[in-house]
Amino acid sequence: MELVEVIPNRLHMLRFPIGQAYLWQDEGALTLIDAGHAGSADAIEEAIRSLGLAPERLERIVLTHCHRDHVGAAGELAARRGAEVAAHRLDAPVIRGGRPVPEPVLLDWEVPLYAHGLTVPEAPPTPVDRELLDGEVLPFGGGAVVVHAPGHTPGSIGVHLPRHGVLFTGDCVAGVGQVMLGVFNVDRDQAVASFRRLAALDPAVACFGHGDPCVTETAATLRAAAQAPAHAG
Repeated sequence: MELVEVIPNRLHMLRFPIGQAYLWQDEGALTLIDAGHAGSADAIEEAIRSLGLAPERLERIVLTHCHRDHVGAAGELAARRGAEVAAHRLDAPVIRGGRPVPEPVLLDWEVPLYAHGLTVPEAPPTPVDRELLDGEVLPFGGGAVVVHAPGHTPGSIGVHLPRHGVLFTGDCVAGVGQVMLGVFNVDRDQAVASFRRLAALDPAVACFGHGDPCVTETAATLRAAAQAPAHAG
């Protein structure tokens, strides 16, 4: 796992072989946005310690959606540290193991990528302590606004920190090579609409589920990518 500083003393990216998570640091608490794959709890805690922080400070884990590369270590970390696990109410039953993961409608070029993604260990059933709704505000980052962004999965969310100009897009948006619509969507048209909604927030920093964060000319880059003709096809 690679640890990448995004905002000094505030935000770090934890990059796994497939997918990534983000660690947000407030003065008295830590928040994870997504939690990597199953079996990565030790690596995540070691990354936290490498920053001079205590894993015991982890107060919450916010899951942007129900896929295995984002949920995997959440349950183990929560059990160790008493952290609250939060996810949108539409994906919560999947995360808990009560419903199957929704199948995406794959474009031809996505088929081999999807097969590769399934090499990530399957996430165990994970308790969700808090079911989120659009517009809900979470107590970190000066007020973290939940933005329902369906399409990748029915309960996909973005997390917006207006005070800091930071947006976590989950897999609705990707930054692999270029900023683009995320892959493996259950409803592509809905995902495009969600991308445009997230882009309209005009963040200064955008953190994606896959690919490098966008930290310069971010608002313009997101808006242009959200309107690209390829995303409507």
